[in-house]
Amino acid sequence: MYPYLGPPELLALVRPDGEGFPLRSPADLDRWASHIPAADFAEPFTFTVGTVGILRLAPRRSEHVACAGGRPVLAAGELQLARASVGWSVAAVSNHSTGYCPDAACWSAVATALDRAGLAHPGGFTHEVVFRRWPSCGEMNIVREHHFVCVFCRHDLPLRSLLSRASATSGPSTRPAMSSQSDNPMAA
Repeated sequence: MYPYLGPPELLALVRPDGEGFPLRSPADLDRWASHIPAADFAEPFTFTVGTVGILRLAPRRSEHVACAGGRPVLAAGELQLARASVGWSVAAVSNHSTGYCPDAACWSAVATALDRAGLAHPGGFTHEVVFRRWPSCGEMNIVREHHFVCVFCRHDLPLRSLLSRASATSGPSTRPAMSSQSDNPMAA
């Protein structure tokens, strides 16, 4: 389970009626998609998998913590939907959530939720994000191109995750460092 690790000011914006749309079946996705502008399907959607395994979707510019209703998650990231010959499929999926920083092990929760919702999927993350915190400065980093160096203090980052999910919010900052590369890991 992944608690929210991001800025407290984003957590404070969570509203009870602001959760992502729950997807339990292909009919749920058809119903939700009928209310989403077609242009929104050109980019990935924000998703979370709650602690009871329900997949929730929200527009990409939504915060994961809002999509999850401020609660811990089993997984979070972005996914790109595509119309399939029958129904829908997931064309791309990542664990890119700087609010929850899930590791790749969350894939099993994603796969189970996608299967339950009747969505064909690629069988694994099409883009896997690696998060690391440097213990000395406490800053969160996104590791890019296997370059395990803290962008804040320039120290080598640990190869294994040192994130303690129970105490992950301790330290000077919980915001992941962004590099100059695209923040959309699924961009073409």
